[in-house]
Formats: sequence, C-alpha cells, structure tokens
Amino acid sequence: MTFVLKSFRDQIGTITLNNVARRNCLSSEMLEGISSAIEEMVAQKARVIILRAPEGSPVWSAGFDIRELPEPGRDPLGYNDELGVAIRAVQMAPCPVIAMIEGSVWGGACDLVMTCDMAIGTPGSTFAITPAKLGVPYTTSGLMRFAGAMGMHIAKEMFFTAQPISATRALELGILNHMVEAGELEAFTWDFARKITDNSPLAISVMKEQMRILGNSYPISPETHERIQGLRRTVYTSKDYVEGKLAFVEKRKPRYSGE
Repeated sequence: MTFVLKSFRDQIGTITLNNVARRNCLSSEMLEGISSAIEEMVAQKARVIILRAPEGSPVWSAGFDIRELPEPGRDPLGYNDELGVAIRAVQMAPCPVIAMIEGSVWGGACDLVMTCDMAIGTPGSTFAITPAKLGVPYTTSGLMRFAGAMGMHIAKEMFFTAQPISATRALELGILNHMVEAGELEAFTWDFARKITDNSPLAISVMKEQMRILGNSYPISPETHERIQGLRRTVYTSKDYVEGKLAFVEKRKPRYSGE
C-alpha cells in the first residue's frame, strides 16, 4: 500500500495522507513517506508544499500509531524517531508548507499541523493533543511549539484535558490562518499557494529560516536539559505508560494510578 500520494504542478507540491482505513494514523511508513516526499519536492524546487488528507475525510489524521509505541524504558518520541524526523523535514524545507485541514486532527498529527508554516481548515475541523490520554510524555520542543503559538495557559488546557477544540476557536487562537467551507477548501488553498509562488522564493526561504532560528532561541542550561529528560523518563518507565497502551489495544478507558 502507498501511504503517501504525491503530485507536483505549477511549482506546488501536494502530499496526501493515504490510509483512510486506519484514519491516516502516523505509522512509521506514513511518516517516512512524508519526509521523503518533502525531500523530493524540495529537490524539484517546489515553492509551496500542501499537506492534506483525501477530500471528504472525516479524520485528517488520528495521530501517532499507538501500536508502534515502544516497550517501557525507551523514549517513545526520540529525536531520531520518525515523527521527529518528519517534523524537522517540515521545519527545514526552504519553502512554506501549508496544512490543508478537513476533519479532525489528533495527537502527533496536531503537532505536525502546528509545525506547518500555515494552516487552512473547515468549520468541521477539530484539534486535540492527546499524550496525557495515553500516558505518554511529550517532547520539550513540541510543548514549546504549542506554548509559543497560543500561550502557555491554552497549551496547558489542550495538553491536560486532551479534549478537541473547534475550528472557530482554532482560528481565534491562530492555529488556523483561514477557515473556509469544505466545498471551497481546495480552491481557496490553491489560490493561497499561488499567491506565494508569485513572490521571491529566496526571500521567503531566508525569512522562514530566520523565524525558525528565532523561534528556537530558548536559553537552557545543561542541568535543565537533564532535569527535563529525567522528568520524561519517569513517565515512559511507569505503570501508567503500560496501562495507556494496553487500554488502547483493549478498546477501554484506561485506569491510571499515577505510578
């Protein structure tokens, strides 16, 4: 099965998540496909890349494939794991990456959308970041992406409740740049992308890199880094981590003990 579909036209690359049967969950194959597609389109001198699900999808992506969570004792979201690689591929692409959102966005897919340079959605789009529901610690860089985009209080709400927010609220918070009706989404996004292709790709590339560097300019001491990693380790070696994955597989509500 081809987990990612690719097309290239008018200097615009389109990457389509293609595993609707499993709600476009971010399996290792899907994530590797996204990363390689971005690399290929950058080599083709794409001036814009659009990341989307098939038209009419009720779920844009269900997020990280829970079946692939490692056993306790190993970081489930390591720097070189596929989700981190795909996120950095979006960040490092010299051209803007636009998330075209139809349907609900969950977990790691929500982070992937946040990493994109811009996002355009429909009134039915929803966004939820769900590591707490699964007993999984999240990456520091991911936490800071959310906090930087919408403020610490809203980021805490999303991470602590794991509940979806509506497209209207996402628009108000700046997660979405635009919200349009589903029937207008593709035409609007393409028109939006074409406006970008009319401008200097070099100037855009440099400004994107400037903003990436500035967005990552958080001073942190080695001791603080080690403390953060130690905090995350207490979660992925815990009973709660085991229970979260088991409850998902057994399709039941988890019974967390905080241990």
